[in-house]
Amino acid sequence: MVGEVIEVPAALAASQEKFNGAAGRAFVAELPGRAAAFLRRWELRRDGPAMYGVCALVLPVVRAEGTPAVLKLQLLDEENAGEPAALRAWDGDGAVRLLAHDAPTCTLLLERLDAARTLAHVPDSREAVEVIGALLARLTARPAPAGLRRLGDIAAALLERTPPALRRVTDRADRRLLADCAAALREVAAEPGDRLLHWDLHYDNVLAAHRADWLAIDPKPLAGDPGFELLPALANRYDPAETRWRFDALTAALGLDRERARAWTLGRVLQTCVWELEEGRPVAGVRPAIGRALRA
Repeated sequence: MVGEVIEVPAALAASQEKFNGAAGRAFVAELPGRAAAFLRRWELRRDGPAMYGVCALVLPVVRAEGTPAVLKLQLLDEENAGEPAALRAWDGDGAVRLLAHDAPTCTLLLERLDAARTLAHVPDSREAVEVIGALLARLTARPAPAGLRRLGDIAAALLERTPPALRRVTDRADRRLLADCAAALREVAAEPGDRLLHWDLHYDNVLAAHRADWLAIDPKPLAGDPGFELLPALANRYDPAETRWRFDALTAALGLDRERARAWTLGRVLQTCVWELEEGRPVAGVRPAIGRALRA
């Protein structure tokens, strides 16, 4: 009977295997039972086909009183552990509203937005950037709740991991880029900030809604400087001719000091490159290109 409630998409099972190994396999194995349990516990009925991404399964549902919602099932990890606290702090202002959650599993019941209409579908990329800027200005206006990951800790750990990663870089220009990014990060790391950050606000993480034009979803929250928020909007829908314009538009929308925002953005470029190097991949692609553009 439980198996009839939900069939786990093969792509979600594959991504869990790739990124989480044994823990991902265990999560996938228990997903049908977990879904059934929360449908009963929160008195929900299914209301459409399942949706999924790399990390989570989302079921459209209807609550007992008839309100549409979505049930988000995910494997609890350090990135999503703070999601309920962040959504409570925002309370629907610029972000999807949290209706209920289960702390041990990080299962969430959320208001239903229009998953078919993301900001990625807006043809004018500059209009989309301006929407991101307006949302980030609202989201980062709040101090981070206690208990979230801290940007200062992330920056310190990244700077410790940088020297061994740099030893893997054979190209002189690439090594210089990462060294410059690390130098910029060191300039701001001692003052990491305390605002509530989304961490991953790109265009597919902004959905249309009935009560607002656009709302953010899927935060990976932490406490820190809003300058650390800019890279996803620069890298997604990438256009090298727009990099500087986007950076200027976002810093203006958030009222940021441009040099501090540049340093945090270069730090985030460094973070991505270090991740790639640690996995045996070269310094290449969009984010190093953004780093070069902002370093100039």
